[in-house]
Amino acid sequence: MATHYTENTLRRGHGDPTGEKIAYGLGWFSIALGVCELIATRALTQWLGMEGNEALVRTYGAREITTGIGILSSDDPTPWIWGRVVGDALDTGTLAVGLNDANSNKDNVAGALANVALVTALDVYCAHKLSCEERREPLAHDYSDRRGIPLPAAAGAAANGG
Repeated sequence: MATHYTENTLRRGHGDPTGEKIAYGLGWFSIALGVCELIATRALTQWLGMEGNEALVRTYGAREITTGIGILSSDDPTPWIWGRVVGDALDTGTLAVGLNDANSNKDNVAGALANVALVTALDVYCAHKLSCEERREPLAHDYSDRRGIPLPAAAGAAANGG
């Protein structure tokens, strides 16, 4: 897949494939996390002490899988990575609800929040890197369609209405 990074990076006019390499890893991470959320929903909500949120966790799992597929299949993963950042905010808010004295598993929630914070930092870094790369303009313009033969002065003045 290294060719994929190089082709996309060069096609978009960039020389540094770092952002796309990180995005590729995050795409696979999203799919793996989403599958875990779908398969082990009940165990996850019990471990977090957040029983009753199974439908929400399944929805988040589907979101992760969709985002991962989008990252891996897109020529430009940037919007999908920003989607992960938004998803991280949802995950943080959902977990924060479970971080209360009534939850006997709040230490597990705190650990999950710490992991989400780390992944969020990586997502933001990757999204920023990809977004900055998109704004760069090539330094040289493509003049390959020009012939290189200038018009005579009289022809140029006539072409400009003079």
